[in-house]
Amino acid sequence: MRTFSLLKGLPVYELTSGQKLGEVCDVSISGNGSVVGLLVKKGAFIKKTFQVKVDQVSSFGEDGVMVKDKSALERLEAEPEYTFEHNQSLAGKKLLSKEGEQLGLLEDVYFMEELGTIVGYELTDGFFSDIANGKRVIKTTGPPAIGRDAIVVTVKSR
Repeated sequence: MRTFSLLKGLPVYELTSGQKLGEVCDVSISGNGSVVGLLVKKGAFIKKTFQVKVDQVSSFGEDGVMVKDKSALERLEAEPEYTFEHNQSLAGKKLLSKEGEQLGLLEDVYFMEELGTIVGYELTDGFFSDIANGKRVIKTTGPPAIGRDAIVVTVKSR
């Protein structure tokens, strides 16, 4: 299990040559709430965005993401349905339980790397609340309903 904040900024390497292909800048998220791919910035001065589908990743390491070869990088033809931080951003959205309880604002996502399945959400109630009480992690069952104003989830009972 991994969070997006741990992936952001990690270099992406080609397994066969060890060549650095770019850096992870965001994740692409489908409407049913699964991580479809990693958005990778590539280039020295003019950075272009590419996508690496989750099933094209050989391994997620602490210090880098490994792909079989550079053909795993696909030009980003159309904007992803949702991303964590860029277009159609999910970061900072309200998270509601299906019972209608506001859980907090989305700060980070936990997902299973191999499957791309989001299994938990890190929430914030604001700076002072985070200092006093810490951030909360909500584990969910089933896919979320992602809307323009909020994300509705089924909270896993303890």
